[in-house]
Amino acid sequence: MPIELPISLPRLSTEEFKELDHRVMAHAFAAHRDLGRLCDEAVYQADLADRLTAAGLGPVQREFPITVTFRGFAHTYYADLLIGGRALYEFKTEAALASAHEAQLLNYLLLANASRGKLVNFRPSSVESRFVNAPLTTAERRRFAVHRDQPDLFFTLVTELLTDWGTGLETALYARALTHLLGGEAEVMRQLPMTRGTTPLGNQRFHLAAPDTAFYLTSLPSIDTTHCAHLQRLLEASPLTRLLWANLALHDLTFTTIVRVPAF
Repeated sequence: MPIELPISLPRLSTEEFKELDHRVMAHAFAAHRDLGRLCDEAVYQADLADRLTAAGLGPVQREFPITVTFRGFAHTYYADLLIGGRALYEFKTEAALASAHEAQLLNYLLLANASRGKLVNFRPSSVESRFVNAPLTTAERRRFAVHRDQPDLFFTLVTELLTDWGTGLETALYARALTHLLGGEAEVMRQLPMTRGTTPLGNQRFHLAAPDTAFYLTSLPSIDTTHCAHLQRLLEASPLTRLLWANLALHDLTFTTIVRVPAF
């Protein structure tokens, strides 16, 4: 199985989640009132788990593991709380919730094939919270079209990975898996010298698919020609001869091969 969970999570309706969340948030506000806003995240996690269990909303599992695998690669995420065997909650102690926090929880929900979760931030003077919805199922995320300008073994590997996991996950996870499959960080992640003409500009980090070829992953909703032009400039300033760009949109994988312009 490409994604391993201790238990399968149900896909809750909006009404089902809100009914549970109303009770959960009452205890979150109580924890904030009793403990204040300056505790560490783990303290609020433990306190809320205890309150919810005592209130009969269990089972409550802390650090719920979500393991994703592909061939020899494996990575485990830990969601803060799974409540009642059906709802994921992620806690923060930040000045304010940000889009990166939503993306983190969305990644967990997609991997778990769960439909809804919630962020709860205890650091502000009043508890801040945000619903996160994941409308696409795993089966829907595995349905995509593939567009490539030319065949390449790297593009085939990316397609196989996305066929297994589906689209929509954090780009860093795909990059981590590909790095492992191509030989590991020592082999794939390299600092290469950059130049403008004959002027040295220092080193730039690249992910290498081959000694003379870098790969670059994005998750843009659609292909941006301006982005392609900037990748061409990046390649021209490097010692590489090719850059393989994989854009992983929800229903379209687009593979573009960027080649160094020959010098005359």
